[in-house]
Amino acid sequence: MASHPVMELDIWKGEWGLPSIDVHCLEVMTYAKFSGTRLVTKSTNNPLRTPTGSLPVFQHENECLTKFGEISAYLRKNNHTADFELSPKQCAEAFAYSHLIYEKLAPALQFVWWIDSKNFVEFSRPLYAKLLPFPLNFYYPGQYEKHAKQLMVSLYPEEEDFSVIETAVYRQAEECLSLLATKLGEKEYFFGQSPSSLDAVVFAHLAPLLKAPLPSAALQNHLKACTNLTRFVGRILQRFFPKEVKVEQEQKERQQTAKQEAPYSDTDFPNKLRNISIAALVSFIAMIAYATSAGIIQVVPESDEDEE
Repeated sequence: MASHPVMELDIWKGEWGLPSIDVHCLEVMTYAKFSGTRLVTKSTNNPLRTPTGSLPVFQHENECLTKFGEISAYLRKNNHTADFELSPKQCAEAFAYSHLIYEKLAPALQFVWWIDSKNFVEFSRPLYAKLLPFPLNFYYPGQYEKHAKQLMVSLYPEEEDFSVIETAVYRQAEECLSLLATKLGEKEYFFGQSPSSLDAVVFAHLAPLLKAPLPSAALQNHLKACTNLTRFVGRILQRFFPKEVKVEQEQKERQQTAKQEAPYSDTDFPNKLRNISIAALVSFIAMIAYATSAGIIQVVPESDEDEE
C-alpha cells in the first residue's frame, strides 16, 4: 500500500504562547486543526528560501501554495474542510465576516506592527531581527515597514498626515472588533459548538494582537475590553495548541522563580549610584557640622602675622 506524501508547512516560529507570530501562518495552521488535517510544520524563519519570498509555504505532492485562500481551497478539494456543518447561509456569512476582517482589521495590524514608531523601534524590528538570519535581519524589517506604508497610501491616497490615517485605521478596526464581539456573543464559536473557517480567520488576526508585548497598545487595549473575544482566543489556544500554552506557562513560572531568588541588582534600582553618592555627601556634611559644634574640629581664622 503506497503511502501518501505528507503535507508540509513552512512558518514563522511562535512566541508568547502562540504556534506562530504571523497572521497568515496562523490562519493555515488553525484551519488545518479545525479540519483535521495533519500538517508537518517547520519553523524556517527565512522567507528568502521560499518560492515567493514570504511565509507560509504549503507543499504537498506537486503543489506549492502561499495564500490562505488557495491552501484552504486545496484542503477542501482533498476532503479537509472546517465548514462541513455550515448551511449555505452560514457559509455566506463566514465569507462576509472574513472579508470584513481583511478590509477593516488587517490594515490596522499592519499599522500597529510596522508604522507605529514606538512599536516598530522597540518591538517589531528587534523581534524580526532576532528571528531572521544575518544579513536578512537588516533587510526585511525595513521592507515590511515600506510595504505597510504603501498599503496606507493606497487606502488613503489623498491623505499625507499619518496621524490622520492612524485615527481612521484604528476607528475602523475598533468597529470591526465590536461587530465580531456582537456576532460571537456568548457562543463558543461563531456558528455554535464547532469551529469554522471564520473562527480560524478571527483567531489568526486577534491572537498576535492580544498576546504580543506591544509598547504602544491602544488597539490591543480595545481588544482586551472585548472579553468574549479574549476568551475565544484563549479557548482555541487551550484546545488546539496546548503544547504552546504549556511552554509559555513554564517560561513564566521560571521567570517568576528567578525573579524571587535573584539578589537585588542595579537594574532594580536604576538611580542607585546617584542615591548612594548623595547619601554619602549628606552624611559627611552632617559629621563635619557635628564635630565643629562639639569642638572636635576648630576653625582658627588666619591673622596678618600668620600670613607674614
